[in-house]
Amino acid sequence: MSTSPVPRPPVPRTPTDRPHRPHRSHSPDRPDRLAPEHREKLYAARLHAARARPYLATALFALHVVETARVPTMAVDRHWRCYVSPAFVARTEPEVLASVWVHEVAHLLRDHARRGDRVVRALDLDGPGHRLRINLAADCEINDDAFGDGLVHPADAVYPATLGLSEGGLMEEYVREFSLGTQFQDLVWLECGSGADGLERPWELGPDDAHGLSDQERDLVRFRVAEGILARPGRAPAGWRRWAEQAFHPPQPWRRLLGAAVRSAAAAAGRGDDYSYGRPARRAASLPGVVLPALRRRPPRVAVVVDTSGSVADGELGTALLETAAIVRAVGGRRELVSVVSCDAAARQVRQVAAEGGLELIGGGGTDLRAGFAAALRRRPAVDVVVVLTDGQTPWPSQPPPCRTVVGLFPRPRAEVREDDPDYRPDLPPSWARVVELG
Repeated sequence: MSTSPVPRPPVPRTPTDRPHRPHRSHSPDRPDRLAPEHREKLYAARLHAARARPYLATALFALHVVETARVPTMAVDRHWRCYVSPAFVARTEPEVLASVWVHEVAHLLRDHARRGDRVVRALDLDGPGHRLRINLAADCEINDDAFGDGLVHPADAVYPATLGLSEGGLMEEYVREFSLGTQFQDLVWLECGSGADGLERPWELGPDDAHGLSDQERDLVRFRVAEGILARPGRAPAGWRRWAEQAFHPPQPWRRLLGAAVRSAAAAAGRGDDYSYGRPARRAASLPGVVLPALRRRPPRVAVVVDTSGSVADGELGTALLETAAIVRAVGGRRELVSVVSCDAAARQVRQVAAEGGLELIGGGGTDLRAGFAAALRRRPAVDVVVVLTDGQTPWPSQPPPCRTVVGLFPRPRAEVREDDPDYRPDLPPSWARVVELG
């Protein structure tokens, strides 16, 4: 008679009793998950990148990592998520990963998504092929001075020389200097995401999913990074210094600024107001038999004083005529309300824009725009706004005029030295004028 053995209860194992199994970074059942040791390598590489480029630390640690096998290497979307391929992390050295971290965050800091959208509209481009062209151009802008000094050069990175371009350019310049052809077919694998060219991918989470940064948060990160670069400019490459200066002082659409300044000056209290009997005042009802005029808003009268001295180039005089036309549009197209004063050392000519024969700017001598101010203020009816277009190399009135003043400055070096007077410095526009840099 045989007896079956009595089953023994299982003996609980401690963690140290568990058999050792090597981790797999890219198992067939979970291809889009990082193995623990590879996740540790990825984050160690980010720390290395922050140590090599400490001014980028805020941006590097603001990125949220998304693990996915749908990207070939690493990519970013415009909402500051970083998509990471587990297979790429498994086969890549930590030093190279650190350089890729810096490359991807540079796309976001330099706002290549929004800039790519603008290039698409400006050049009438469309489709993934053109977005790849933008991606390549953005890579050239970043990579020409991104590596070295603690960061290795990735072997397959795209540099300006890769496309036969010169260094030091911007993405918008590079896009116009090359087109995609068969010579670049080895680069079609390139995939940096919508954060590099603005085109959203199917594998991106989208604006409403978790862990994305808002517009305000992105701007705050950019401000903090730019602040760190400008605090110690000697530690950042030229491309990053240029970016930081523009982040603090972004280029302004000066033509819109000038028009806005004119409209703002004309809208000031008491400017452009006059009494009219065309419509009785409402308070006349309390005074039977008395007709009171009503206060009516009229378009402002503008005097444009143009510096026609010898230091102003012909092209800048042409710009002055264009700005005069823009000012006419700003006052509703009423040409009779705008007059132009040509002035060098004296007020040479005063003409209404509506006068027959067109505008002619006369001058070529020295510069003293005080005479132009005086001629403008003698106009009758009185002007509401004086707009001065000059290079700034002039004395200014000692007292503010009785109307608003807008000064449009042609670009010049901040200081000029005269051989006969080494202590000479041009007078800055007075504080009572609204100053707009032209060009």
